[in-house]
Amino acid sequence: MNTTGFVFDERYLLHKTFNGHPECAERLLSIIGGLSTAGLLEKLMLIKAEPADQRWIEAVHNIRYIMKFEEACLWGLPDFDHADNSICRDTYEVAQLAVGGVLKAIDAVMQGEVTNAFCAVRPPGHHAEVNQALGFCYFNNVAIGARYLQRQYGVDKVCIIDFDVHHGNGTQHIFDTDNTVFYYSIHEHPSFAYPGTGREFETGYSGGEGFTLNSTILPGRGDEEYREKLLGDLVPAFESFAPEAVLLSAGFDAHESDLMSGTSLTTEGYDFINDTIMELVNTHTNGKVVSVLEGGYQLDILPVLVTNHIRKLMGV
Repeated sequence: MNTTGFVFDERYLLHKTFNGHPECAERLLSIIGGLSTAGLLEKLMLIKAEPADQRWIEAVHNIRYIMKFEEACLWGLPDFDHADNSICRDTYEVAQLAVGGVLKAIDAVMQGEVTNAFCAVRPPGHHAEVNQALGFCYFNNVAIGARYLQRQYGVDKVCIIDFDVHHGNGTQHIFDTDNTVFYYSIHEHPSFAYPGTGREFETGYSGGEGFTLNSTILPGRGDEEYREKLLGDLVPAFESFAPEAVLLSAGFDAHESDLMSGTSLTTEGYDFINDTIMELVNTHTNGKVVSVLEGGYQLDILPVLVTNHIRKLMGV
């Protein structure tokens, strides 16, 4: 059985969104409850989160944007950049802590303290652009994590696998011209699904051409289509790129019961995603993977899917 690290901090609950907002503190509480009921919580190694040093956030985000975000929270504004991006006075510090939790998980994996890790953090990150907050996201946790792996640990090639039902526009754009980070996303398109980016012809440009790969899933489609795209797109591309470390943007909103999407992925379909990814990382990177929570808004199914995901990380 693998030693799996787990990042959670009660301060993540201090990021208050408006009443009825899908990205709420109850998401994390439901995950903790699910892990406890399954008897897994005590088997995970808790990784203590600390606020990220701003220099790591600046490795991805513009300093003026960072200052603007902090100022909006200090002023007590209700939202930032868009009405969907609900904030409170604590949101800036919580977002720093979310990034910091991911970086501490990377430390634990790279220093051999754990085999892999899951980060139950919020706010999520993969929609956050260099200069703009989007889709409930303020700092791009996974993108910052990739830069941290490269600059702190000298990792030459990082793979980011994003299986949130919504395309990670921010992550893709941050690495559009970069051939050291391979970004793979499987997501719903076209549909009402946010943000409308991530078409299959978007493959990066300039020096990063060919290092972005988008697998699109039509509305209403599910397990069979996910299986076909993962085996036909992700597996050969991953093996060709041969990454040294892997980060996951782990979104659990593609499930058939989640009202934030139109895809029909089942619980068993998510198991196939987990199995496929773990086979790749175990075969090619000695299991070095840090998984970071993105979406997943149906509070009855989210803890089930996260618990199953963590079981796969643990190898049980």
